[in-house]
Amino acid sequence: MNDVLINSLGDELYAAAKECRAIDPLTSRYADLTIESAYRIQQRVNVRRVEAGERVIGKKIGVTSQVVMDMLGVYQPDFGMLTDAMQYEEDDAIPIASLIQPKAEGEIAFVLKRDLKGPNVTASDVLAATGGVVACFEIVDSRIRDWKICIEDTVADNASCGAFVLGRRVVDPDHIDLVGCAMTLKKNGEVVTTGTGAAALGNPLDAVAWLANTLAELGESLKAGDVVLSGSLAAMVPVAAGDNLSVSIEGIGDCSVQFV
Repeated sequence: MNDVLINSLGDELYAAAKECRAIDPLTSRYADLTIESAYRIQQRVNVRRVEAGERVIGKKIGVTSQVVMDMLGVYQPDFGMLTDAMQYEEDDAIPIASLIQPKAEGEIAFVLKRDLKGPNVTASDVLAATGGVVACFEIVDSRIRDWKICIEDTVADNASCGAFVLGRRVVDPDHIDLVGCAMTLKKNGEVVTTGTGAAALGNPLDAVAWLANTLAELGESLKAGDVVLSGSLAAMVPVAAGDNLSVSIEGIGDCSVQFV
């Protein structure tokens, strides 16, 4: 795929995000779209975001749990960029009108205290580089119509990232069972899904290590201060205006989000 087409598709996805509208899957139009080209399209989208004044503050890992893989029909992880414009505080209400077809995921977020550069990053390296972990919500949202995505579509679409909310409690991960910690997600006061840390590629530390090593192949790395969303711990939950969601992760803390 040549640079002109890469830039054109990136601009199309950027415009779709800004105008809150869905577009047809890229893979339905370009059968030769590769994951490598999809990441180049994603880079173009994020260049447009930065040019518009947004600041990159971290990364998200997507499609890490089997239940999400089965829901989407996508069977390998990917990553996208987080910007300051995507972050909401717990006291904020997220306008549904700013999204297209949102779903909420309960996750463990990592806040790095030192750089993490691959290759050969291990779970132990991730633990040593982590300043704290936080319960969080990622609000995934696809600019691809009806979530009809292949891996190339979601990669190009910044790993289907919409918004995210971090809990207020940041805890030292050294003595937390990041694999076995139980997560409970409630919607409007009722439990709708549960999971454990193991849903994120078997171990959230391994998920972050995968990201660091994958970035190294692209000549990139994670930086001190970065926020890394390590992947959903259970099924995605559709949301609508008026919904209030809360997530509790054993040993880590709580996070809540509301939609208007």
